Formats: sequence, C-alpha cells, structure tokens
Amino acid sequence: MNRRQFLQTSTAGFALSTAAGYTAAAAEHKPRVGLIGCGWYGKCDLFRLIQVAPVDVVSLCDVDKKQLAQAAELVAERQASKKQPRTYGDYREMLKEKDLDIVLVGTPDHWHALAMIAAVEAGADVYVQKPISVDVVEGQAMVAAARKHNRVVQVGTQRRSTPHLVEARDRVIKEGKLGQLGLVEICCYYHMRANDNPPTTDPPDFLDYEMWTGPAPLREYDSPKQPTYGNERVPHRRWWRTFMEYGNGIMGDMCIHMLDMVRWMLGLGWPKRISSAGGILVQKNGKSNISDTQSATFDFGDLQVVWQHRTWGDPPDAKYPWGATFYGDKGTLKASVNGYDFIPFGTHTPTLTGKPLMEPDKYPDEKTEPDLETHAVTANRAHQRDFLKAIASRGKPVADIEEGYISTASCILANLSMKLGRSLAWDAQKQQVIADEEANKLLRRTYRRPWTHPVP
Repeated sequence: MNRRQFLQTSTAGFALSTAAGYTAAAAEHKPRVGLIGCGWYGKCDLFRLIQVAPVDVVSLCDVDKKQLAQAAELVAERQASKKQPRTYGDYREMLKEKDLDIVLVGTPDHWHALAMIAAVEAGADVYVQKPISVDVVEGQAMVAAARKHNRVVQVGTQRRSTPHLVEARDRVIKEGKLGQLGLVEICCYYHMRANDNPPTTDPPDFLDYEMWTGPAPLREYDSPKQPTYGNERVPHRRWWRTFMEYGNGIMGDMCIHMLDMVRWMLGLGWPKRISSAGGILVQKNGKSNISDTQSATFDFGDLQVVWQHRTWGDPPDAKYPWGATFYGDKGTLKASVNGYDFIPFGTHTPTLTGKPLMEPDKYPDEKTEPDLETHAVTANRAHQRDFLKAIASRGKPVADIEEGYISTASCILANLSMKLGRSLAWDAQKQQVIADEEANKLLRRTYRRPWTHPVP
C-alpha cells in the first residue's frame, strides 16, 4: 500500500467514524488538510471543518504574506495539535507535496477553476467556494476533472445544509402545502456594490499582485479605504467583487445562492431559457463595473424563477431583503438565511415559521472571530459534515460539483443575456446555447498569459 492509498483508506475510515460519532481510533489517521486562499471565507470554511472533525491542517497558501501569517497563527490556536501549518505563496508548490487528503479553495472567483482542478489532479477531495467559475467552460472542465479523478467535490452553497431551510422544504414543499407552483421570486437588495473612485498605486510589498491576478486581466492596483492590517490599506480584500474581471457581479455572488436553493428545494435541473436586463442605472460615479440593477428570468417550462437585485433603495419586504418567495395556488413560502414563513392562501398570517439554528455556547471561539456570519455557521458545519460523509462513501455530496456548475453557469448565462440584449435557449445535452454562435463564443473567457484555460 502506497502513501496515497493509505491516506485514502484512513480518510474514509475517519469520515465514517465522524458520521457515527468520533472514536479514538479515528484520531490516529487524521485527514491532512490544505487551504488555498486564506481570506475571509477561506478561513471561515476551514474553522468550521476544524470544529466538526479532528483534521490535521498542514498547509496554507495565499499570495498575501501578512494574511497568510495571520491565518497560520489562527489555525495553530484552533487545531488540537497546536502546530503551525506549512505556508506557501503558490498553490502549485503546495500541491506538489501530494500529501493532502482535503483541499479547501477560498480564493477570489477567478482562481476557483485552476486551483480546484489542480487539487483533484493531486489526489485530494475538494471543498470549493461558489460560484465555481467565472465562465461556463471552466465549470465544464471542473466537473470533468472531478469525475476523471474520482474525487468528491463539495461546493460552498450551504443553503442546501441550512437546518431551517431543510425544514421548510420538508414541512411545506414536500408535504404539498403550496399546491401547484408557477412562480418563484428570488432577490437581493443589499447595498453591497462599491461606488468609490480610489486612486491607483503600487501594490504593497507583502502582496504578489501578479499571482493574485493570475489568469484575469491585469488592472491597475486600486487603493480604497479598507484597513485590515493596523493602519495599512489592503484594497484587494473584497474590493475585487466589484469588478467583472474577477467574477460575475451580484448575479455570481448572491443570485447563485438563491437560485441553487430553489433548484435544490424543488428538484430542478437546467433552465430551458434565460433572459436578463439591467446595468448600471443609478450608481454611475464609481469605478465598479458590475450592475447595480438587474432582473433575470430562469424559465424551467411550467415554472418561472425570477431574480431581481438593486444595490440602492429599500427592499420591498424588509424581512426578506435576500431570499426567495415561492408562490403556489394553496399558499406562499418566504425563505431566507434568516428564517422562513408559510402563509396559506387567503390569509396574511404565517402558520409555519422557522429561524436559524444558533449554537453560540457550543463554540466559544466564534465569539471573537471577525466578520462572523452568525446565521450561516451552523449551516456551514452541516455542509462540512455532509462533505465528510461523501468522502467516506465515495458518493456525491449534497452540493456536488455538477450542481454547483448548473447554478453557476445559469447565472453566467443571465449576464451574457443582459450583455447581448436577448434571451438564450440552453441545450443541456450539448452544453451550449441553441442557435447562437455569438453567445457560445462568450462561454469561455480569454486567459492572460502564461495561464492556460482548462478544457473539459
């Protein structure tokens, strides 16, 4: 038995014991874990994994030396061994060791595809953040790589593991309380689009900006007011989300969560047609090039899922500024990360409600964790447990890479529809837009040299 076979066997044994309850025997063969991207949500995912499993975090990678050093100290504080992980500035060097059982990918969106594919090629099972890719072909290549190397890949769409949403699906939708559904409205009205015009400057010496940019277009380095290391300003922290060069705007950031939640709750596959309109209609003075207003319709045939986002103004329902409303002929279900309400037809009072499961006393280390999403940590822990169970069974997790691909690509197609000014009909078998060569050419972005775009 070689080391890889040994690690696979011990990981499976560990995950099985975790699913049934931790045993001392499992501690002898702790899965070796690495994290690529040690920013906000990379650490958030890793800390939840540490909470639910006796893993050994041995490797961390980030292009920001200060962020990397800080993450190494925090991991040493949290993991049982108290050991500091090895640190790398290039994920390729980290993966060359080929000694990792699990790799978490928490980079900005434009790095998800290359890092995930490299990790499965190195023999690791992967937890990758959403959206899985910035173009459709990247997503196709990611699914192909996971299947080719027989790796478990869980996507960070943790609404599928959110306790109160599982309850809403089971108690309302599965029990038929909504009756016949014809429309689901999904939305986000958070003011999350940056509208500044910061000056450009040289990147700080602790950041490898060339590597941070990677396959994306190389923009001049902006310097918005985002202090994270004492008085030093670190503009690459979250500022990247405001540019289409690195992601897919609010569609790729927020719509994917709600669309994926609806697809999971209703058992939906690919939409047949996608149409979208919008743009920068109000917030025109900043550098940001993502839309501030956008609507999209995902046509599933007998069901329409309609998205709306505005990064300005008030939400129509203050209780559900980011969520989904399921309309049936027997009732309405409103659902979000903060709860759900079922209102029978003809009434205005919910007869079923649910709230997020909070466990503040069970995990005291969270009380001092910066930027903690208290409503999401329980769901994240459940998502990590589901990931481990899939590793044990070598089956598919609840947010398998193919499900993440469908939800991600659907949002990308909505952006392409808005760009082209027409609706797009999707062929799920051929994985291309029907009778639209111009749209099909946009399914794959141009990579900056020397990076090579992955192919399925």
